Amino acid sequence: MTYPDLLILRHGETEWNRAGRMQGEADSPLTDRGRAQAAAQGRLLGQMDLTRWGMWTSPLGRCLQTAAIALGDQAGMARQDRRLIEITLGDWTGKLRTEIAAEAPLLFEAGDGMDWYDHAPGGEGLEGLYARTGAFLADLEQPAVIVTHGITSRMMRCHYLGLEPAAFADLPGGQGVIYRMADGAQSCLAEGG
Repeated sequence: MTYPDLLILRHGETEWNRAGRMQGEADSPLTDRGRAQAAAQGRLLGQMDLTRWGMWTSPLGRCLQTAAIALGDQAGMARQDRRLIEITLGDWTGKLRTEIAAEAPLLFEAGDGMDWYDHAPGGEGLEGLYARTGAFLADLEQPAVIVTHGITSRMMRCHYLGLEPAAFADLPGGQGVIYRMADGAQSCLAEGG
């Protein structure tokens, strides 16, 4: 499937990110660093002509905070869509990653892979996330700026690049960056880079 050009922003660092706590559908506020990351994203967006672009955001607080900073005066034009929320983690929501690793050590034996997201008791799993992000992208009719979450961003980029859901772990992440998806490829935009 062919998609319009995308600018995908991950929300800035939150208190739970800093602590290593799994958020999923739960929320915590941006840290000072997270607000600075969103401001850096805003400076990058300010260098672009986004006149014909749609603006979308996850309705979770950390994305709304990021959108308010990064999109500035255009934040009010951003439409909220629940298909952009982070992968739901069921029983693991709010737990430290170290707690999850202690409860399910076999999931972490392979090293720093991220397949463990698919095993959260009561979570939606990777196929569920892949389905809802694909449905969101299929509905887009114009280039879009999207403020979302780390795993959700990776899964949307899998769609755009024609990759299977399992490839999400091989894609780069990071906060304070923007992924530009154009002409069937991705590039990472960051201040000074």
